[in-house]
Amino acid sequence: MTPRRGAVMSIGSNLGDRLGYLQSAVDGLQHYVASPGAVSPVYETAPWGGVEQPAYLNAVVLVTGQRSPGQWLELAHTLEQAAGRTRQKRWGTRTLDVDLIVVDDVRSDDPALTLPHPHAHERAFVLIPWMDVDSDAWLPGHGRISELLSTMDTRDVVRYGELAPSP
Repeated sequence: MTPRRGAVMSIGSNLGDRLGYLQSAVDGLQHYVASPGAVSPVYETAPWGGVEQPAYLNAVVLVTGQRSPGQWLELAHTLEQAAGRTRQKRWGTRTLDVDLIVVDDVRSDDPALTLPHPHAHERAFVLIPWMDVDSDAWLPGHGRISELLSTMDTRDVVRYGELAPSP
């Protein structure tokens, strides 16, 4: 039996019904996971990665369940596919992006699944919503989220709204 694990997932969208796609991810997690846990407020953010594109909506979801890190990644891809995600350009536009940020204290350098997420410590659009749902959060290998944020320019991360809790 796979042990019960906690994971942090970052969800983002910058195409179409951005808020609707984020809600579909939360609803999908409710369907696949007994307890999706906390869902952060939604933030509007500038795109990351140097590709010109529309602004993103981003949120973070804390989840627990009996899944291995690889199974959490499969679930992330399932949610993206259900939202019509196509992978055309690295850091390009997307209906839904679901990133696995951490799974408990698991560390992995596997190119298919690097844990913790290799860029999470640089992304205020991940750290701010994560801190909203876990003010004591710690990113393995990088430190306390609040300390990481204290060194970042966060002016482009603007609170946008809320996602509805799943029934």
